[in-house]
Amino acid sequence: MAVGTRQFWQLGYNAVGKVGEQCVQAFYQQLKNNLVGGQPGLQNEGDFFRSAVFLPLVEQNGQPGILFEVRAASLAWQPGEICFPGGRIEPIDATAQAAAVRETCEELSLKASGVKVLGQMDFVVTPLGLLIYPFVGYISEVANVRPSASEVAEVFVVPLKFFLETEPLVGTVEVATRPQGDFPIELVTGYPSEWKKRSSYKVFFYRYHERVIWGITAGIVNNFIQFYRKCKEIKI
Repeated sequence: MAVGTRQFWQLGYNAVGKVGEQCVQAFYQQLKNNLVGGQPGLQNEGDFFRSAVFLPLVEQNGQPGILFEVRAASLAWQPGEICFPGGRIEPIDATAQAAAVRETCEELSLKASGVKVLGQMDFVVTPLGLLIYPFVGYISEVANVRPSASEVAEVFVVPLKFFLETEPLVGTVEVATRPQGDFPIELVTGYPSEWKKRSSYKVFFYRYHERVIWGITAGIVNNFIQFYRKCKEIKI
């Protein structure tokens, strides 16, 4: 029978001060059982702004398209930029998917029954401290979409065909670090006290007529298009 961790430390030493082999193996087994049975998470998830977005497919003129929002000019964060429906994962949200659906309903004045989630895409972790859970699905009745004026200036649809035929422009942004006042720099030999480049990351851009879809939104679109192309290659 496996012993508990506390028992291991209190009783696991033999008369000559060495750990008993049987107790050690029991301790390892207990660790293994907990590791195998657990679900890995993100160690520093609390350091990120957690949000969920919905990539909404819609039908337009008999063809599939992707619906985008233009953020209201009155918003403090990224006013006027193009994005997907979505936002912060709140304590009331049971899951990231629930947050994506709730935000979509609030921003587009839809009922939850009209937002059909097909599945979750790869989550996005950015160097700027964002953790984003994207979901893809469709809006069953796009005629019912009524943008919430306090959050959304307008919506528009881009044909899926456009993204399949258009490669995005790609730019590069550098990421640098600089220790703050509470960083004990005297404890780390040779650590720079000023800005230092650490890495870089790619930023995607799509130009559709007068619209520019870029940044995280364009990156999610590009990831979805790569996924879609793989699906097209699979004969079902």
